[in-house]
Amino acid sequence: MKKHNKGIHHITVLSGDAQRNADFYVQSLGMRLVKKSVNQDDPSTYHLFYGNANGSPGSGLTFFPWPMARQGKSGLGEAIKVAFAVPSNSMEYWVEHFGAEGIDFDGPYDRFGQQTLGFKDPDRLQLELVFDEQADQLPGWDEGTVPAAYGIRGFRGTTLRLKKHEPTAEVLQTVFGFEETGQEDNAWLYTTEAPVGGSVIIEEGKSKPSANGRGIVHHVAFRAKDDEELSELRKKVIAMDLNPTTIIDRHWFHSVYFRSPGGVLFEIATDGPGYDVDEDPDRLGEKLILPPWLESRREIIEKRLPDITV
Repeated sequence: MKKHNKGIHHITVLSGDAQRNADFYVQSLGMRLVKKSVNQDDPSTYHLFYGNANGSPGSGLTFFPWPMARQGKSGLGEAIKVAFAVPSNSMEYWVEHFGAEGIDFDGPYDRFGQQTLGFKDPDRLQLELVFDEQADQLPGWDEGTVPAAYGIRGFRGTTLRLKKHEPTAEVLQTVFGFEETGQEDNAWLYTTEAPVGGSVIIEEGKSKPSANGRGIVHHVAFRAKDDEELSELRKKVIAMDLNPTTIIDRHWFHSVYFRSPGGVLFEIATDGPGYDVDEDPDRLGEKLILPPWLESRREIIEKRLPDITV
């Protein structure tokens, strides 16, 4: 199958305190808060979106903050790591920056031929920085806390821990056009030619105690160009007997959800309309944005939400 340039659209995670979450991703990692909204299924809580300079597909790490949530513990059938792509020459900067920020890290170590640093966010989500030559050609954000020359460009990808890799690998290949490009011990690498978000690693593991909560990935979303392609991909999911939802309007994109054979919740999300459909591109994330169908409840929603400053 011919590779293409699409991959991961966004990844959504459960977190604890919203301000602590924003401080880490904006202040410590230099990402941009590109959208401050609410969980559309639970508008009493935030939905925070972090991304690269433009909040482009392939860069969106999003969070549902629940301050009272217990600490999660990852297990089988989950996405267990989120890897960011940074320029290949930025290792020295990040090592010094992590030291200055008091962020513990592992490495550098080799991950399928790429130098990588491993670390965790305040809710113990496992993160990686991958020093990626593809990221060298991508622009950085020049208004963040990290110099644009070294900043996060988007996702490298994610790691799934599953009992068996083959059934989910078939979905990655058949529905999303990924290709197996590496294998190390109990891990398989699947890639596309996407400059960001073009990598999924599947690790085979054994069952162990786990718990949902803070630091646990809720779902992984993959890109569809538009509504037409979304419908086509949904038909492919149906053909694999995986029972996708109907198409759901999320305002900034349209989505379909289904549970992958290994247990991970997958989403397919369109590239548009995008995060700038309701905000000036230069002012993304500065105020609370509600989808039109929640606007009439703004006063009540705002009273329930804690203030966040970035």
